[in-house]
Amino acid sequence: MELTPQIKEKLDKLQEKYAAMGQDMAAYLDGLLYADFLTYWDYIHLDTLLSLQSPKTPFPDEEIFIMYHQITELYFKLSLHECKQIAQHTSLTVEFFAARIKRINAYFHALTTSFEVMVNGMEKDQFLKFRMSLLPASGFQSGQYRMIEISATNFTQLIDKSKREELANASLEEQFENIYWKFGATELATGKQTLTLKQFINKYAGQFLQLIKDRKETNFSALYLKLASEGHDVTELANELRKLDLYVNVEWPLSHYKSAVRYLERDPVDIAATGGTNWQKYLPPRFQKRIFYPFLWTEEQIEEWGKGWVLSVLKNLH
Repeated sequence: MELTPQIKEKLDKLQEKYAAMGQDMAAYLDGLLYADFLTYWDYIHLDTLLSLQSPKTPFPDEEIFIMYHQITELYFKLSLHECKQIAQHTSLTVEFFAARIKRINAYFHALTTSFEVMVNGMEKDQFLKFRMSLLPASGFQSGQYRMIEISATNFTQLIDKSKREELANASLEEQFENIYWKFGATELATGKQTLTLKQFINKYAGQFLQLIKDRKETNFSALYLKLASEGHDVTELANELRKLDLYVNVEWPLSHYKSAVRYLERDPVDIAATGGTNWQKYLPPRFQKRIFYPFLWTEEQIEEWGKGWVLSVLKNLH
C-alpha cells in the first residue's frame, strides 16, 4: 500500500515530536506494531468494576443497594471533575462557567430521577434486615458530596442556620465545628457525636479544611459575583446556579427523605438510620434551609424553601 501525502505528513510530525524529546520514533512504532488492539472492557476496567460488589448478607436486594451507591459516587466524581475545571480556569468566562454548571446539573438530574431505585427498587423486609449489617456505615459519610457543597458556595452558607450570623467572621476552624451536617449525626438522646460522624471527621476533616481554603475565592458563589461585578451578562449562569441550588439542596435530600419515609417511618416510633442520624429533621429542606445562592432568590422563595416539595411527597406516600 502506497503511503499517501497525509500519512507521510503525520509521520514527519511524529518524527519531530519524538526527536524533540530525544526519543526514537522507530521504537515507538515497534510498540504500536506489537500491541494488541484496545477493547472496551479493558479500557473501562469492566471486570474490576463488576467485581466491586461485596454484600454482607445473603439478601439479593443488598446488591442493588451497593450498586446504586457506587453509581452515585461516580456521578459525584463527575461533578467534582467539573468543579475543579471551573475553579482552576485561568481566564474564566461566563460561557465556560455556565456550560460546566449545566453538566453538573445533568448529573444531578440523573441522580434525582433515578433515585426511584432506592425508593421502590428493594423489598422493604429485605432492606430492614440487611441494613443492620451495615452499622455504623451511612450514606451520610459521602465525602465527595461534601466537597461538591464546599465548591459550590461561600462556606458560611454551610454553617448551621442558627449559627450563621454569629459565626460570619469567626475562624475557619470554628465555622467548620458548626457545619450543618454535624448536627444531623448526633445521638438523639444525648446530643453526642455518633460513631458515624466521628469516623467521617477522622477521615475527611483535613481534606475538607484544605478544600475550604482553596475554594475561598474560587467557589461558584465568589466566581459568579466577581463576573457579575465586572459587568458580564450572567443571566444564563444565574439560571444554571438556581437549578444547581434546587438539585443539591432540595431535590437530592428530598429523594433521600422519601426513601427514609418508605423504609424507616413507623407509627408510633420511627426506625433509626444506620448512622444514628436524625433523618426526620436532617433531610427535609424546609428545616435545614440550606441555600447556596440566597442573592439569586426572592425573600418569599427563601421563606418557602422546600415546603412545597415536602408536602407533595408526604401527600403521595400517605
